[in-house]
Amino acid sequence: MIDTDSSNISRFPVPDLASLPDDIRQRIDAVQEKAGFIPNVFLALAHRSDEFRAFFAYHDALMDKPGNLTKAEREMIVVATSNANQCQYCVIAHGAILRVRAKNPLIADQVAVNYRKADISERQKAMLDFAMKVSNAAYAVNDSDFEVLRGHGFTDEDAWDIAAIASFFGLSNRMANVTSMRPNDEFYTLGR
Repeated sequence: MIDTDSSNISRFPVPDLASLPDDIRQRIDAVQEKAGFIPNVFLALAHRSDEFRAFFAYHDALMDKPGNLTKAEREMIVVATSNANQCQYCVIAHGAILRVRAKNPLIADQVAVNYRKADISERQKAMLDFAMKVSNAAYAVNDSDFEVLRGHGFTDEDAWDIAAIASFFGLSNRMANVTSMRPNDEFYTLGR
């Protein structure tokens, strides 16, 4: 039995799984089957069906696409920027995903606390420098930032991806904080 007590997940009501539209319930069932549990973000965002669909459609478009950024690098962006935005849910949840995707039990903690000291490549540090600038001061992004990325082998399309991930998770971080979304206990031990 899944504990969907709102106080353990979100400050907003969490709908009963049986009451959800079929497409949302099927998505949640698929995630539960794959992960072995339902990440609380799915339950919290199910509070508003249309926004749930839009959120996860954009999430999937950014995080599951092929390209020059690996899935682990995409998660690095989420972890670093989520830490800067003080989002406990995303640092914990995406930190777990980063550990699994990078096959490294230490990387998420290093990236979250101070990616500049993490055991990652100079290319990845440049990627995270750009992501952090987008997250904290997007108004100041200029041509020299793109030149730095190009110097590390990133294309302008890669820059778009980095910026889009940092921006999307800025929204996610803010909603997770406002809703008081709680990370699932399972995330703390994944990939360790």
